[in-house]
Amino acid sequence: MKVAGGKWKVTCHLPPSTFILHPSSFEMRTPAGFECKFFYADYYRGRNKQECRLIDGNPNSEKWSPGLCRDCPVPKLLRVNACPHLVLEGRVVKTWAGLGRRVHVTASCTKTLTEVAEPEVGCGHCHEDLGRLQLS
Repeated sequence: MKVAGGKWKVTCHLPPSTFILHPSSFEMRTPAGFECKFFYADYYRGRNKQECRLIDGNPNSEKWSPGLCRDCPVPKLLRVNACPHLVLEGRVVKTWAGLGRRVHVTASCTKTLTEVAEPEVGCGHCHEDLGRLQLS
């Protein structure tokens, strides 16, 4: 609505909870420069909180650090496979000699209830119906 002086005043009659974004509904840029829906950072008013919600949700994982984002396969997997049935599970593991650490990702399909060997490709069954629909 317009108020005196030609300025606009925004009024909203919806409850405040309507404007809260769910953490998985947007993607944040990781320290490595990739966008990932599992990365969360809070720098508001001097805070310096960074976390990977994929790894923090796994109790069998080692501690996550922002440096692991550099070689993390998750942003690439999310770009190449947008299947809504693909579920990722990540954990931090030590490398062969125990000197380094990396992110290990496993995937499963909620539609076929199977483990996915190649998360970049998917299970191979989720999009069979899509091909039949395009031919019709």
